[in-house]
Amino acid sequence: MKELQDIVNAFDKATAALKQTALATVVHVEGSSYRHAGARMLITEDGQLTGAISGGCLEGDALRKARLVMAQNKPMLVTYDTTDDDDAKFGVGLGCNGIIHILIEPISAEKHNPISLFRMFLSKRQPVVLATLFSLKDKKKAQPGTCLLLTVNETLEGEFPDNIIREAILTDAEDVLKNGNSITKTYLYNNEFTCFIALLQPAVSLVIFGGGNDAIPLTNLAAVMGWHTTLIDGRANYAVVERFPLAKRVITAKPEQALSHLIFDERTVVMLMTHNYNYDLAILRRLLPLNLTYIGALGPKKRLLRMLDDMKEEGIVVTPAQLQSIYGPAGLDIGSENADEIALSILTEIQAVLKKSSVVSLRDKPFIHDRAADKIIQQAL
Repeated sequence: MKELQDIVNAFDKATAALKQTALATVVHVEGSSYRHAGARMLITEDGQLTGAISGGCLEGDALRKARLVMAQNKPMLVTYDTTDDDDAKFGVGLGCNGIIHILIEPISAEKHNPISLFRMFLSKRQPVVLATLFSLKDKKKAQPGTCLLLTVNETLEGEFPDNIIREAILTDAEDVLKNGNSITKTYLYNNEFTCFIALLQPAVSLVIFGGGNDAIPLTNLAAVMGWHTTLIDGRANYAVVERFPLAKRVITAKPEQALSHLIFDERTVVMLMTHNYNYDLAILRRLLPLNLTYIGALGPKKRLLRMLDDMKEEGIVVTPAQLQSIYGPAGLDIGSENADEIALSILTEIQAVLKKSSVVSLRDKPFIHDRAADKIIQQAL
């Protein structure tokens, strides 16, 4: 989650400079918007912005509101309604045709402020659930804000309006963590509150086997996306930190030792691009039992088929599920010719696989995002 890491880094710099900060979070969207629920932006008192809540249209107005929030030390819910064709009257010129609800909350020195929750999430490679509580019904009501972070082993809590709502949110958060779907719920108990309960996934871990020149743009583009890249090659003159400054780790290892340096999880993807047939084959043998989501193989299809045939002759049974996880030749057909373009096609394919997304032009879709998941569920307590 590169945006959250950038926000934490910006907060640390602001704190060191004794600057006040506020966090703006898109908590609910009706209709069309540039960013959907969960988009965040850190705002400092002197107007520095980290992250984004729109395509640049809302940021100026959000800055003005954030300064008021800092002065009053009280969260504020702001709504931008651009369903009117003449959205210029709102002073933001969104051009979207949607209603965007943004919660702006001051960052105090309390133990479990939003930044401390982000920091905990970023410190471990495991999914978490983050709950943000607000009142759509009455914007003048106290807005609790970011109030809960739930992991498999730990729960960190902020302030709740009462214990009944706390228990309901905790139950729903546990369900989101188990099933992997973010939800928005309104709890009907005395005064109504709505909660955006979001699943946050750790950054993609990209393991690249091969330190050739074509791995350089792949590593660089992955860094732009906030992915954590590990570069491994058996040749010490290729696996050099100076060649891959944006990689998290650069390792020299033979195939039989390579995997001992790694920890694999559900967000780990692999690219085989050593241009050494025997090295790639040896690594593929060891990767298949891990049942990864994506194993990319550079080169022509006949090269991959030869690997599979060789493994079959060795008595290695490749299951249909394992075969489904292998993408060779790796990448989407976007007309790539050079290493930069090939890197783009590979990362695009990985993103589509991880998101379980079909690859079509947005022009050919009736809408960009399916907003069915953004609908509010009501629950009486």
